[in-house]
Amino acid sequence: MNRKNLFLLLTAFSGSIITTSAQTLFTYGKHPADAKDFMRAYNKNNSVVTANKAKSVSDYLDLYIKSKLKVQEAYDRRYDTLAHIKMEVENLRAQIAENYMTDPEIMNRLEKEAFQRSQKDIRVAHIFIAVKNASGFVDTAAAQKKRDELLQKLLKGEDFLQLAKQFSDDPAAKTNSGELGYITVFTLPYEFENAIYTTTAGKYSAPIRSKIGYHIFKNLGERKAVGKMRAQQILLAYPPDADDMVKRKLAGLADSLHKRLQAGDDFGTLAKTFSNDYISAASNGTMPDIGVGQYDPFFEKVLWSLTKDGAYSKPFQTSHGWHIVKRVAVKPVITDAENKDFKQELQQKIKADARWRASKDFVYNQVKEKAGVKIFSYNDDALWAMTDSLLDRRPMREIGKTINASTTLFSIGNELYDAAAWIKYAATYRFRQDGTGAKPHSQVREEWIQYAMTEYYKKHLEDFNDEFRYQMAEFKDGNLFFEIMQQEVWNKAQADTVALQALYNKNKKEYNWKQSADVVIFFCSDQSIAKTVYEKIKANPSDWKKVVEMYSEKVLADSSRYEWSQIPNLNKMVPKAGMLTTPVMNNTDNTASFAYIVNSYPQTSPRSFNEAKGLVINDYQAELEKQWDDALRKKYPVTIDQKILNEISK
Repeated sequence: MNRKNLFLLLTAFSGSIITTSAQTLFTYGKHPADAKDFMRAYNKNNSVVTANKAKSVSDYLDLYIKSKLKVQEAYDRRYDTLAHIKMEVENLRAQIAENYMTDPEIMNRLEKEAFQRSQKDIRVAHIFIAVKNASGFVDTAAAQKKRDELLQKLLKGEDFLQLAKQFSDDPAAKTNSGELGYITVFTLPYEFENAIYTTTAGKYSAPIRSKIGYHIFKNLGERKAVGKMRAQQILLAYPPDADDMVKRKLAGLADSLHKRLQAGDDFGTLAKTFSNDYISAASNGTMPDIGVGQYDPFFEKVLWSLTKDGAYSKPFQTSHGWHIVKRVAVKPVITDAENKDFKQELQQKIKADARWRASKDFVYNQVKEKAGVKIFSYNDDALWAMTDSLLDRRPMREIGKTINASTTLFSIGNELYDAAAWIKYAATYRFRQDGTGAKPHSQVREEWIQYAMTEYYKKHLEDFNDEFRYQMAEFKDGNLFFEIMQQEVWNKAQADTVALQALYNKNKKEYNWKQSADVVIFFCSDQSIAKTVYEKIKANPSDWKKVVEMYSEKVLADSSRYEWSQIPNLNKMVPKAGMLTTPVMNNTDNTASFAYIVNSYPQTSPRSFNEAKGLVINDYQAELEKQWDDALRKKYPVTIDQKILNEISK
């Protein structure tokens, strides 16, 4: 195991965080160690229930103390200021900070909601009332009047679909009565989806205000989610400005192609030759998997009316042209809430969706509550005048002179944000992204304050999130532990050849081979490769090198002397020259391995210095570390609070 990982396992979540309610389990020198941090590490690394917990805690405490002393020594030597240590810590912070920028519970909540909604499809009708009038001007009063008139008619029980034809400003409503077909989770914007999924079948929603107008939805009925369909299509698309003659000609071609399909012609070949959907035509008409609510409602209605794989439709017409579709296969909706792939898919969609923006409110509330946000007193008109003068090069109005660069506009915690910072932000973000001009000053200021709160939260994450603080402290301490062990133990043990030779000579009788063998071990990327390679080597063992070369990217061969207990899948067999063990699976990473026995040594025998060198280095490292542990105990005297130890050992 990687040495740094060994430390992380030992001290998991054991950062030296002292809280007002902390209980000091032990002190080392002038430094206290919190009982809560110790138990966090102990519980993570001792998940198996033991009959003698007191001994288990005591043994672990000894290891824990040794690691704390080494890390403290690294801090005292100021290893935490080393450039590569600082860089590694900052790199990790940059990598993981974004994961902590939201409410820890919001993903679980949104994921659960999305999963539940994915289990049913809802047939929807829609009435849209625009705030812009026929002349293109915003007329909110007229839109509200029209909305209220519509609501009165709905309250009287008048038919929603007929009212959609009469009232809706969506041009398509005149022909489709506002019907959108079936929708599912992520089909529509989140605010619309919320309205639909919280409306009972047969009922209509309250009006929803968007930037362009008012929206009312009716739940026309629900069904169990149908999932996704893999389909092929032949599309005879209408050219721009196609007249009736062109449309009739394409209708005739569609009928002709349908007859050819009935006569046995291949759908994919016809799609490749005739379809105007050039992307799918290149793949024999195969379309990306089609979910609910992605296409024209009538198109989807025809598609889902195909009840068997391989069935194809008659030619049908939409506003795009003439279509013939074929059902290839249906991928049912996933009903297991714990399906890892589906959970990951939902999470990706959630983060790319408007529903994720609500998570920012959590950050703002945390900053306001824990750090405090104070808006200073100043004249808005003065700030706007100063802003216009600097950013638009307008003459400075007299009132603008009451604001200067150092005027404090607001504060977060102890950090002040002045007019100079405002101008810097506004210069970059004052224009709308759609190119329609500048935003109102007040909107830009609100966005600036929110941006500042977000950056403050990220910069001070340790103050807001315990798990982040623990993870960063653990990682930093792990790096310091690795660095000081490298300097004090590992490098010294490997470099001191004289001491190694002396230790070998002193303990020569301890360095023996038990029952052993010269072995080639084959490490394979998966069980299938292992089986193939095993069969090829079994047929001709002397050619094992050629076989490995054939699968060089998926097989690694290690030729060395191993003790019998180290040979994969030997079990209780006695190894003999020429024997091949069968492949055995490694469940941790799904790799597989097996061995080819070259020679076998059933008797114990002494190891030479070179053969024993790895063992000698380990022994010398243990000796050096023990000497160092004793020295650290003298430098940082350890005092354990026996009463607290007894409490946590129960």
